[in-house]
Amino acid sequence: MNKIKEQTQKIIEISEGNICNRCLGRNFYPQLSGNDNQERGIYVKDVLEIVTTVPDESETCYVCGDIFLNLGDALEKIINTIHDSKVEFKTFLVGCRLPREILEKERKIQEEIGNTSDSIKKEINRELGKELEHRLEREVDFDNPHLVIMMDFTRDRVELQMNPLFIEGRYRKLLRGIPQTRWPCRKCRGKGCERCDFTGKMYPESVEELIAEKVLDATEGHESRFHGAGREDVDVRMLGRGRPFVLEIKEPRVRELKLEELTSQINQECQGKVEVLDLKMVNKDRRSGIKASSTETYKTYRALVELEETVDEDKLNDLNSLNIIKQRTPIRVSHRRADKIRTREVKEIQVKLLDSNHFELIVNCEGGLYIKELISSDENRTRPSVTSLLGISAKCIELDVLEVNI
Repeated sequence: MNKIKEQTQKIIEISEGNICNRCLGRNFYPQLSGNDNQERGIYVKDVLEIVTTVPDESETCYVCGDIFLNLGDALEKIINTIHDSKVEFKTFLVGCRLPREILEKERKIQEEIGNTSDSIKKEINRELGKELEHRLEREVDFDNPHLVIMMDFTRDRVELQMNPLFIEGRYRKLLRGIPQTRWPCRKCRGKGCERCDFTGKMYPESVEELIAEKVLDATEGHESRFHGAGREDVDVRMLGRGRPFVLEIKEPRVRELKLEELTSQINQECQGKVEVLDLKMVNKDRRSGIKASSTETYKTYRALVELEETVDEDKLNDLNSLNIIKQRTPIRVSHRRADKIRTREVKEIQVKLLDSNHFELIVNCEGGLYIKELISSDENRTRPSVTSLLGISAKCIELDVLEVNI
């Protein structure tokens, strides 16, 4: 207790006695018990009989400048700003921005007495958070808040940050020639030129844009980002149960969505191109989970294969030996992928001869295997391949994804 008295006397000397109970008591958490720093300050002054200067009415707290006396005004400003914004949220987190001199004075006291426990910013955030929970009937969430509130005491203003919302689902791409995400024009890099008809895009629409348009309207969001469990080529359809994805909507003003109704709107608008299934709200952790799953799954493909020469049906049985595949990064993606050899497993092969130089190939394989190159051999960069096993040059002329197993 003697140490606390000594430390308190140093604080009184630095502040010349002009210090509020909160700014005094904060220096003794958790050494002293109490419901809050206000009680600790009172205890230090009264119970320990510390003699302090009684400040004149014109004097303010040396540390906070009586900011705690004006928290009610800040609270009303926050509530009014939220109401005016008409933003929807169930959870929030509040923070504050303080003048530098307040932080420097607090640091000076803590360095002098050797205590660095609670901080004024934490205390202000805590007090505002408790009152806002009560007044707004919303909960504080430290991990994934819908709304982040910043009370800027340096400019006497409130800043609101609407955190993204995340919608998970599956999409089916029914038409070839549509990329998964927006593809900037290679020539102008998205600025707009004659080649892209001044759209800034290589393709007029994408799976992302087709799905996101309705979601952005419904949420009044600022922009979207699309996170897929892998991606298919532009000329490949995505069928079956569809490919899992997470759509991220930035700065949404509306969070309460009727997902069944939204699904119907998207599918009606994108009829014949894209369909969505099983939409549901998820947290931000699912975004990275979806992206990481692309090479950890097994996928089923259907390929239409064309041969340069005719083939006997019995010869196609040789394809059953496709099992462990060593595949060097394909030439067509080598400009954007690391040049290395990847090992992938083929679990099952089904072959159906259509005519003397065409057959249908169903491949169930590990994610990350390039099917077009599995067929062509890609100048012998994929071993074994359909071409190497048949001894006939083969190429994929149509490809569909039938299943993404996650």
